[in-house]
Amino acid sequence: MALTIETFSNKIGGFSTFKALGHPLAAEPAKQLRAKLEAAGPVALYDPTGMAEAVNAIHDLSGLDLCGLFVQDVETIGDTRIGLQAQPVTDLASSGAKAVLITAFEAERLADQIRHLLPEGADLMTLDALRIPEDMQTNPRRYLDNLNWATNFAFFRDDEGRHTRLVTANYWGGYGAEKVEIWACLFDADGRRLAHWRETLGPANAGVVFDSRDVRARFDLGPFAGQLFLHVIGAKGHDIVKYALDTYGDDNAALSCTHDANAWPADLYAGLPAPDQGERVTLWVQNSHPAPIPKGAIGLRRMGRDQTVWLDREVPPFGSYPLDVADLLPGLAWPEQIEIEAGKHMVRPRYEIVKGNGRERISHPNVERVDLVDDPKIRTLEDLMGKGYILPAPILPPADYDSVALPTPMSTAQTDLPTQAVLYDAGGREIARHSFGRLPRDHAQTLDLRALALEAGLGAGEYGHAELIYDFRDGGVADGWLHGLFRYTDRRSGHAAETSFGAHMFNHVLTYKGEPQSYAGKPPGLSTRLFLRIGPDGYDAFCHLIYPVSTEWKATSRTELTLTDGQGQAVASETVEIPAGGSFRFTQRGLFSAEACAQAGADGYVLIRDTTCRLFGYHGLMAGERGADSFSLDHMFGF
Repeated sequence: MALTIETFSNKIGGFSTFKALGHPLAAEPAKQLRAKLEAAGPVALYDPTGMAEAVNAIHDLSGLDLCGLFVQDVETIGDTRIGLQAQPVTDLASSGAKAVLITAFEAERLADQIRHLLPEGADLMTLDALRIPEDMQTNPRRYLDNLNWATNFAFFRDDEGRHTRLVTANYWGGYGAEKVEIWACLFDADGRRLAHWRETLGPANAGVVFDSRDVRARFDLGPFAGQLFLHVIGAKGHDIVKYALDTYGDDNAALSCTHDANAWPADLYAGLPAPDQGERVTLWVQNSHPAPIPKGAIGLRRMGRDQTVWLDREVPPFGSYPLDVADLLPGLAWPEQIEIEAGKHMVRPRYEIVKGNGRERISHPNVERVDLVDDPKIRTLEDLMGKGYILPAPILPPADYDSVALPTPMSTAQTDLPTQAVLYDAGGREIARHSFGRLPRDHAQTLDLRALALEAGLGAGEYGHAELIYDFRDGGVADGWLHGLFRYTDRRSGHAAETSFGAHMFNHVLTYKGEPQSYAGKPPGLSTRLFLRIGPDGYDAFCHLIYPVSTEWKATSRTELTLTDGQGQAVASETVEIPAGGSFRFTQRGLFSAEACAQAGADGYVLIRDTTCRLFGYHGLMAGERGADSFSLDHMFGF
């Protein structure tokens, strides 16, 4: 029961049609349009732009008395759409329709072209009835312009002493946007709209914070656990809404962090871990559309196995359901992995792990791609591209933290994972190497990075990083979408954090299939702009920067760390040099003075900028002395 909508292409980016059809403000007008169509009698669909499938997926046309589907393009005559055979629009007059729906936006010209073909007395309707207000459109001249649909969802909760804090910056202002606003809409678990409001953002690069405690107090709300919808108005340069998301509690047991939800619903997600002993793993099924998720549309299966167990429960429009994975897959245990059949019903979801000691953490699975195939050329690139694809991750100080790596299949092409891990100290010296061999798709094999690093001579108080790379000594499949999950546990408190990401090529002038990736231009991407949100009172933000190199690059980075206040103004700056292949770990309050941190305030951030190389970063918060009580960790975002 997957939705037949196009959401994202790795060649051209995201699609806007499903966002326009499924916007929260389009939901009620869609119901009114449907009521008019039902009252009119037989309905003919005119589908000149091919949107009928998406309209049906999100707004379910099956209950209407449909008497035909008509098209403009002769080459599409005879095609089947929503169960109807496409006919030429020149036959519309004999359809017997009492109403004609043009399944397109900006349909005035299309309507004028067929008025003479309408059956006598038929009403003509279009999707323009669903349009959001013009003052919410960044580009009113082109309704489906992607910049009109800079939207995203966020897990958002405030209940039982647990809170949520979403942090980003007005990076659109940095691209020249003059007035930027965010229309926010809060939904509870039943999909009810609890509140909606508009926030005017500060000047370019000003900090942006949505804290669930503030929202709850502002609108006098009771406890809630749902999602926050964000629509950026006036965007420029980026139609992607990026953010860091902290979950925290009245005590420190719930401290955790994750990041933006990747706003394009996918068919599959993977990398969901099975529960460890004494743990409960909850997958938050959060509906991204104004149509219910039917029973049997969301499913889980053990990675590498064929049997899927389906959720026998409907999830309401924009609603949320906490699914205990053990209810569908009892008996699975870490480090086994779970694959999610999502059917494009939800953006990248969150999962939450609660340990027997009451400690909580939140993270996300990743998009499992269905468009990739084995790429034999990757196995021949070593002479040109060195290590090629690299997935870097921290090794935290072994005296304080356990660090564990788990390679995760992340495309349907990955029948095996030819993988190895290379460990480096902070100075960029290789200290150890471990071959996983050719892991089967259903593997459950972790690597204890802490133990391997200690055995290789890394000091108990030192840090470094690991890189997952391909290992073709025994052959294997390669598609450039190598992923892994990294789990960290405080050896004193038992608090844990985890993060997952995919490999890229780093710091090489040659390019291959869009790598080294660039966020703001054509590849190769050889510079860095990362966002480190500041910890509020009682917390200290930390950052672990890694300088990975696919081949030789500049011997050291020249990395500027600029403490920035909530209005986007620089407060203090430090410059550090990171050796190629090495890493640098710092805390906000350790690097900058107490006076500077106070001036930056809780809404500020640290801008990490390097024009000499591409760095990869991880960030988190620490509570208590050196984080001994709790900590969070996730990879960073750039803009």
